[in-house]
Amino acid sequence: MSKVAIVTDSTADLPEELYLKNNITVVPLSVIFGEEIFIDDKRDLTIDAFYKKLKDSSKLPTTAQPAPSDFVKVYRKLLEDHEKIISIHISKKMSGTPDSAEAAKKEIDSDNIIVVDSEVTTIALGLMVLKSCWMAQEGRPAEEIIARINELKTSINTLFVPHTLEYLQKGGRIGRAKGLIASLLEIKPILTLHLGEVSQYRTTRRWNQAKNEMLNSVQAMIKGKGKLYISVADADLEEEGNEMSEKINQLLKPEFILRSKIGCIVGTHLGPAIAIAFYEE
Repeated sequence: MSKVAIVTDSTADLPEELYLKNNITVVPLSVIFGEEIFIDDKRDLTIDAFYKKLKDSSKLPTTAQPAPSDFVKVYRKLLEDHEKIISIHISKKMSGTPDSAEAAKKEIDSDNIIVVDSEVTTIALGLMVLKSCWMAQEGRPAEEIIARINELKTSINTLFVPHTLEYLQKGGRIGRAKGLIASLLEIKPILTLHLGEVSQYRTTRRWNQAKNEMLNSVQAMIKGKGKLYISVADADLEEEGNEMSEKINQLLKPEFILRSKIGCIVGTHLGPAIAIAFYEE
Protein backbone atom coordinates (compact mmCIF):
# COMPACT_ATOMS: atom_id res chain seq x y z
CA MET A 1 0.00 0.00 0.00
CA SER A 2 1.30 3.45 -0.94
CA LYS A 3 1.71 5.78 2.01
CA VAL A 4 0.47 9.21 0.93
CA ALA A 5 -1.80 10.31 -1.92
CA ILE A 6 -1.78 13.93 -3.06
CA VAL A 7 -5.04 15.61 -4.10
CA THR A 8 -5.53 19.16 -5.35
CA ASP A 9 -8.04 21.16 -7.37
CA SER A 10 -7.92 22.54 -10.89
CA THR A 11 -6.68 25.97 -9.80
CA ALA A 12 -3.18 24.49 -9.30
CA ASP A 13 -2.67 25.07 -13.04
CA LEU A 14 -0.04 22.39 -13.55
CA PRO A 15 0.45 20.98 -17.06
CA GLU A 16 -1.70 17.89 -17.54
CA GLU A 17 1.31 15.65 -18.09
CA LEU A 18 2.63 16.46 -14.60
CA TYR A 19 -0.63 15.41 -12.98
CA LEU A 20 -0.46 12.10 -14.85
CA LYS A 21 3.27 11.50 -14.35
CA ASN A 22 3.10 12.14 -10.61
CA ASN A 23 -0.28 10.48 -9.90
CA ILE A 24 -1.77 13.71 -8.59
CA THR A 25 -5.55 13.55 -8.31
CA VAL A 26 -7.37 16.72 -9.38
CA VAL A 27 -10.89 17.62 -8.27
CA PRO A 28 -12.07 20.23 -10.79
CA LEU A 29 -14.02 23.41 -10.22
CA SER A 30 -16.49 24.67 -12.85
CA VAL A 31 -16.80 27.80 -14.96
CA ILE A 32 -20.25 29.07 -15.93
CA PHE A 33 -21.11 31.18 -18.97
CA GLY A 34 -24.80 32.04 -18.64
CA GLU A 35 -26.62 28.72 -18.86
CA GLU A 36 -23.52 26.78 -19.93
CA ILE A 37 -21.59 24.95 -17.23
CA PHE A 38 -18.11 23.64 -18.04
CA ILE A 39 -16.12 21.31 -15.79
CA ASP A 40 -12.55 22.61 -15.54
CA ASP A 41 -10.92 19.35 -16.64
CA LYS A 42 -9.33 20.63 -19.88
CA ARG A 43 -11.68 18.31 -21.81
CA ASP A 44 -15.00 20.04 -21.29
CA LEU A 45 -13.40 23.35 -22.26
CA THR A 46 -9.77 23.77 -23.32
CA ILE A 47 -7.78 26.73 -22.02
CA ASP A 48 -7.52 28.29 -25.49
CA ALA A 49 -11.27 27.85 -26.07
CA PHE A 50 -11.97 29.38 -22.66
CA TYR A 51 -10.00 32.58 -23.35
CA LYS A 52 -11.66 32.97 -26.73
CA LYS A 53 -15.05 32.57 -25.07
CA LEU A 54 -14.04 35.03 -22.35
CA LYS A 55 -13.16 37.67 -24.96
CA ASP A 56 -16.43 37.11 -26.82
CA SER A 57 -18.62 37.14 -23.71
CA SER A 58 -20.41 40.38 -22.84
CA LYS A 59 -20.74 39.25 -19.21
CA LEU A 60 -18.03 37.89 -16.94
CA PRO A 61 -18.50 34.15 -16.31
CA THR A 62 -18.79 32.82 -12.78
CA THR A 63 -16.98 29.93 -11.13
CA ALA A 64 -18.19 27.20 -8.79
CA GLN A 65 -16.39 25.02 -6.26
CA PRO A 66 -16.64 21.21 -6.37
CA ALA A 67 -19.42 19.62 -4.33
CA PRO A 68 -18.46 17.64 -1.20
CA SER A 69 -19.69 14.52 -3.01
CA ASP A 70 -16.95 15.04 -5.63
CA PHE A 71 -14.34 14.82 -2.89
CA VAL A 72 -16.05 11.90 -1.16
CA LYS A 73 -15.78 9.85 -4.34
CA VAL A 74 -12.09 10.67 -4.75
CA TYR A 75 -11.18 10.12 -1.10
CA ARG A 76 -12.93 6.76 -0.81
CA LYS A 77 -11.15 5.49 -3.91
CA LEU A 78 -7.70 6.66 -2.79
CA LEU A 79 -8.06 5.24 0.71
CA GLU A 80 -8.36 1.77 -0.83
CA ASP A 81 -4.61 1.76 -1.57
CA HIS A 82 -3.13 4.64 0.41
CA GLU A 83 -2.58 5.11 4.11
CA LYS A 84 -3.18 8.86 4.08
CA ILE A 85 -4.44 11.62 1.79
CA ILE A 86 -3.11 15.18 1.75
CA SER A 87 -5.61 17.39 -0.06
CA ILE A 88 -4.11 20.82 -0.90
CA HIS A 89 -6.37 23.58 -2.19
CA ILE A 90 -6.88 27.16 -3.27
CA SER A 91 -7.03 29.78 -0.51
CA LYS A 92 -10.23 29.68 1.52
CA LYS A 93 -10.47 33.46 1.10
CA MET A 94 -10.82 32.97 -2.66
CA SER A 95 -12.99 29.86 -2.89
CA GLY A 96 -15.17 27.52 -0.87
CA THR A 97 -13.26 24.55 -2.28
CA PRO A 98 -11.43 23.79 1.02
CA ASP A 99 -14.82 23.82 2.79
CA SER A 100 -16.15 21.21 0.36
CA ALA A 101 -13.08 19.08 1.00
CA GLU A 102 -13.54 19.43 4.78
CA ALA A 103 -17.22 18.46 4.47
CA ALA A 104 -16.20 15.34 2.55
CA LYS A 105 -13.64 14.44 5.20
CA LYS A 106 -16.31 14.82 7.88
CA GLU A 107 -18.72 12.58 5.96
CA ILE A 108 -16.11 9.85 5.56
CA ASP A 109 -15.04 10.38 9.19
CA SER A 110 -11.39 9.51 8.66
CA ASP A 111 -8.33 10.92 10.41
CA ASN A 112 -6.31 9.74 7.41
CA ILE A 113 -7.50 12.69 5.30
CA ILE A 114 -5.66 15.99 5.82
CA VAL A 115 -7.19 19.03 4.12
CA VAL A 116 -4.84 21.99 3.61
CA ASP A 117 -5.78 25.58 2.87
CA SER A 118 -2.69 26.56 0.85
CA GLU A 119 -3.45 30.29 1.24
CA VAL A 120 -2.39 30.69 -2.40
CA THR A 121 -3.67 29.70 -5.82
CA THR A 122 -2.61 29.01 -9.43
CA ILE A 123 1.12 28.32 -9.99
CA ALA A 124 2.11 28.90 -6.34
CA LEU A 125 -0.36 26.16 -5.43
CA GLY A 126 1.04 24.07 -8.28
CA LEU A 127 4.60 24.32 -6.93
CA MET A 128 3.36 23.42 -3.45
CA VAL A 129 1.51 20.38 -4.80
CA LEU A 130 4.53 19.25 -6.80
CA LYS A 131 6.86 19.52 -3.80
CA SER A 132 4.41 17.52 -1.70
CA CYS A 133 4.19 14.87 -4.40
CA TRP A 134 7.98 14.55 -4.68
CA MET A 135 8.22 14.10 -0.92
CA ALA A 136 5.49 11.45 -0.97
CA GLN A 137 7.33 9.60 -3.74
CA GLU A 138 10.44 9.62 -1.55
CA GLY A 139 8.45 7.87 1.16
CA ARG A 140 8.33 10.86 3.50
CA PRO A 141 5.60 10.64 6.17
CA ALA A 142 2.51 12.82 5.96
CA GLU A 143 3.57 14.84 9.02
CA GLU A 144 6.84 15.85 7.34
CA ILE A 145 5.04 16.81 4.13
CA ILE A 146 2.54 18.95 6.04
CA ALA A 147 5.40 20.67 7.87
CA ARG A 148 7.03 21.55 4.54
CA ILE A 149 3.71 22.85 3.15
CA ASN A 150 3.35 25.12 6.17
CA GLU A 151 6.88 26.44 5.58
CA LEU A 152 6.06 27.10 1.92
CA LYS A 153 2.96 29.08 2.89
CA THR A 154 5.27 31.76 4.27
CA SER A 155 8.26 31.36 1.96
CA ILE A 156 6.76 30.89 -1.50
CA ASN A 157 6.56 34.14 -3.49
CA THR A 158 4.00 35.01 -6.14
CA LEU A 159 3.98 38.04 -8.42
CA PHE A 160 1.61 38.66 -11.28
CA VAL A 161 0.82 41.47 -13.66
CA PRO A 162 -2.70 41.61 -15.08
CA HIS A 163 -3.01 43.41 -18.38
CA THR A 164 -6.06 45.15 -16.91
CA LEU A 165 -7.73 45.26 -13.48
CA GLU A 166 -11.16 44.94 -15.09
CA TYR A 167 -11.54 41.21 -14.42
CA LEU A 168 -10.31 41.33 -10.82
CA GLN A 169 -12.63 44.22 -10.08
CA LYS A 170 -15.73 42.69 -11.69
CA GLY A 171 -15.05 39.30 -10.14
CA GLY A 172 -14.65 40.71 -6.64
CA ARG A 173 -11.28 38.98 -6.15
CA ILE A 174 -9.15 42.08 -5.74
CA GLY A 175 -8.89 41.66 -1.94
CA ARG A 176 -6.32 43.94 -0.35
CA ALA A 177 -5.80 45.65 -3.71
CA LYS A 178 -9.40 46.90 -3.70
CA GLY A 179 -8.15 50.48 -3.51
CA LEU A 180 -7.18 50.15 -7.16
CA ILE A 181 -10.65 51.13 -8.33
CA ALA A 182 -12.11 51.95 -11.72
CA SER A 183 -10.54 55.41 -11.91
CA LEU A 184 -7.10 53.75 -11.76
CA LEU A 185 -7.71 51.00 -14.29
CA GLU A 186 -5.07 52.46 -16.57
CA ILE A 187 -2.21 51.68 -14.15
CA LYS A 188 -0.24 48.46 -14.50
CA PRO A 189 0.16 47.12 -10.96
CA ILE A 190 2.31 44.23 -9.84
CA LEU A 191 0.17 42.15 -7.51
CA THR A 192 0.99 39.41 -5.04
CA LEU A 193 -0.77 37.00 -2.71
CA HIS A 194 -0.70 37.92 0.97
CA LEU A 195 -2.65 36.27 3.80
CA GLY A 196 -4.65 34.29 1.28
CA GLU A 197 -5.82 37.08 -0.99
CA VAL A 198 -4.72 39.46 -3.73
CA SER A 199 -2.61 42.35 -2.51
CA GLN A 200 -0.82 45.23 -4.22
CA TYR A 201 2.96 44.79 -4.38
CA ARG A 202 4.07 47.67 -6.58
CA THR A 203 2.56 50.06 -9.11
CA THR A 204 3.78 50.98 -12.58
CA ARG A 205 2.25 52.90 -15.44
CA ARG A 206 3.20 50.97 -18.55
CA TRP A 207 2.92 47.30 -19.48
CA ASN A 208 6.58 46.80 -20.45
CA GLN A 209 7.68 48.66 -17.34
CA ALA A 210 5.51 46.34 -15.22
CA LYS A 211 7.05 43.22 -16.77
CA ASN A 212 10.58 44.51 -16.27
CA GLU A 213 9.83 45.57 -12.71
CA MET A 214 8.36 42.17 -11.94
CA LEU A 215 11.55 40.49 -13.16
CA ASN A 216 13.69 42.92 -11.15
CA SER A 217 11.55 42.23 -8.08
CA VAL A 218 12.03 38.48 -8.42
CA GLN A 219 15.80 38.97 -8.59
CA ALA A 220 15.72 41.19 -5.51
CA MET A 221 13.59 38.73 -3.52
CA ILE A 222 15.88 35.77 -4.16
CA LYS A 223 18.20 35.23 -1.20
CA GLY A 224 20.57 32.94 -3.07
CA LYS A 225 20.95 30.53 -0.17
CA GLY A 226 19.44 27.50 -1.86
CA LYS A 227 18.24 25.94 -5.07
CA LEU A 228 15.60 27.94 -6.92
CA TYR A 229 12.30 26.36 -7.96
CA ILE A 230 10.20 28.60 -10.19
CA SER A 231 7.09 28.58 -12.34
CA VAL A 232 6.21 31.08 -15.05
CA ALA A 233 2.68 31.22 -16.41
CA ASP A 234 0.57 33.29 -18.73
CA ALA A 235 -3.13 33.87 -19.11
CA ASP A 236 -3.72 34.28 -22.84
CA LEU A 237 -0.32 35.94 -23.35
CA GLU A 238 1.73 32.99 -24.57
CA GLU A 239 4.44 34.86 -26.45
CA GLU A 240 5.15 37.21 -23.55
CA GLY A 241 5.06 34.33 -21.10
CA ASN A 242 7.65 32.48 -23.18
CA GLU A 243 9.83 35.58 -23.30
CA MET A 244 9.65 35.96 -19.51
CA SER A 245 10.48 32.28 -18.98
CA GLU A 246 13.53 32.52 -21.25
CA LYS A 247 14.81 35.63 -19.46
CA ILE A 248 14.42 33.98 -16.05
CA ASN A 249 16.18 30.83 -17.21
CA GLN A 250 19.14 32.83 -18.53
CA LEU A 251 19.42 35.27 -15.62
CA LEU A 252 18.64 33.07 -12.62
CA LYS A 253 19.57 29.56 -13.79
CA PRO A 254 17.00 27.84 -11.55
CA GLU A 255 17.27 24.25 -10.41
CA PHE A 256 13.74 23.71 -11.72
CA ILE A 257 11.66 25.89 -14.02
CA LEU A 258 8.11 25.14 -15.06
CA ARG A 259 6.24 26.86 -17.88
CA SER A 260 2.50 26.80 -17.19
CA LYS A 261 -0.80 28.22 -18.39
CA ILE A 262 -3.24 29.93 -16.05
CA GLY A 263 -6.47 28.00 -16.42
CA CYS A 264 -10.17 28.80 -16.59
CA ILE A 265 -10.92 29.42 -12.92
CA VAL A 266 -8.15 31.89 -12.09
CA GLY A 267 -8.31 33.27 -15.64
CA THR A 268 -11.97 34.21 -15.13
CA HIS A 269 -11.02 36.60 -12.35
CA LEU A 270 -7.59 37.65 -13.61
CA GLY A 271 -7.96 38.05 -17.36
CA PRO A 272 -4.82 38.29 -19.54
CA ALA A 273 -1.73 38.27 -17.32
CA ILE A 274 1.75 36.97 -16.60
CA ALA A 275 2.60 35.31 -13.27
CA ILE A 276 5.75 34.09 -11.52
CA ALA A 277 5.92 31.92 -8.40
CA PHE A 278 9.09 30.63 -6.74
CA TYR A 279 10.74 29.31 -3.61
CA GLU A 280 14.26 28.37 -2.52
CA GLU A 281 15.52 25.36 -0.61
